[in-house]
Amino acid sequence: MDIKRGYIPSGNARLYYELAGDGPGLVFIHAGVADSRQWNHEFAHFARDRRVLRYDQRGFGKSLPVEGEFSHMADLLSLLDQLDLREPLTLVGCSMGGGLALDFALEQPERVKALVMVGSLPSGIDLDDFNYPGSAHAGLSLEQLIHPLEEAAEQAQEAGDLDLAAELETQVFFDGMGRTPSQVNQEMRSLALEMNRLGKTHAAQELGKQKPNTEIKAMQRLDQLQIPLLLVVGEHDEPVVHAGADYLVAHVPGACKVVLPDAAHLANMDHPEQFQQALRSFLDEVDL
Repeated sequence: MDIKRGYIPSGNARLYYELAGDGPGLVFIHAGVADSRQWNHEFAHFARDRRVLRYDQRGFGKSLPVEGEFSHMADLLSLLDQLDLREPLTLVGCSMGGGLALDFALEQPERVKALVMVGSLPSGIDLDDFNYPGSAHAGLSLEQLIHPLEEAAEQAQEAGDLDLAAELETQVFFDGMGRTPSQVNQEMRSLALEMNRLGKTHAAQELGKQKPNTEIKAMQRLDQLQIPLLLVVGEHDEPVVHAGADYLVAHVPGACKVVLPDAAHLANMDHPEQFQQALRSFLDEVDL
């Protein structure tokens, strides 16, 4: 596979990217506890018949943090423009990356033809939003919706114990609800831990000031979303993520939810073949 790789300037930062393949454009955006290596399997698989881009967001992986204000939205726009990816694209984002993908689709609707959100919540969602008619999550407290180790991970981060914070977050986001570290793919778990730890090393430098992607939160403009939307959630992901996906299915016409068995927040890393099958089925429908 012929891969074009390098760095693209965005403001005073340099964003690492990899681009391969020919065909319909497909962009992978990683989670906030990962970097572009999250998509190792998907990048190789889909580059066989598509033009595939993955990149490290600023402050993750090989895209080092720098001083100054920035937004991940502006960085993504700069990257796509300089790589001349201007045709309508399919965006696939996980967690924070999925929120960015949704914000981008709402802000730049002419540039996005389909959207896949993996373990993601729309910006601006809160507990009150889960009380809509028919909701299976109405009345649940935040403590009931998130992993019990989240608070401990935050405390370790605040105390400067980055190793412990990364391990606890790996238990939250890779092992997930109801699974132990010994029950998951050890190679993929090691990669998840490594990516998260590197991101924490970058964040500890306290460089740069992140601005919101958009002035208007996605929750306030979901009625503007007029493209196919696939929501992928791991069976063992936090209840709040399942609740967010259910909300989008209930409020975005045509949106559909796929639950990957024996998977957690980084669902594509748990079972790449199952994830690829779900994504390819969706893409085949989008391309009709």
